[in-house]
Amino acid sequence: MEPAGEEEQDGVSVHSPAQAPPSSASSLPKNQDHSQVELELRALEALETYPPVRLKGVHRHFVLYGLMENLRRSCDRHFSADEVLQLLDRFFNLEMLKPDDEEMDIFNQEEDFSLPQSFFVKEET
Repeated sequence: MEPAGEEEQDGVSVHSPAQAPPSSASSLPKNQDHSQVELELRALEALETYPPVRLKGVHRHFVLYGLMENLRRSCDRHFSADEVLQLLDRFFNLEMLKPDDEEMDIFNQEEDFSLPQSFFVKEET
């Protein structure tokens, strides 16, 4: 008897090995399989320098540009930001990296800035 919450469904339990999801390259024609796999490998190599967690926050546009440039150099073709994000979406849940409303409010706040008075006082020597 299996513990509660670990019932079998269709002869498969939570302890059964999972089946690998079909590759995103499997839907491509055979002549494009190699280039698609090569592109995915280059994207994963680029993630060593530009990890996806860095796509969240203030520097996300710089990181995305770095990924675009890395792929351009390694594949000898131009990539748009949308193409890079589509490619990364195959491996990661990019919805988790989108800024939330609270983060956007912080960046949209305006504050008056003024230099301290000590900046204007000349030191006498």
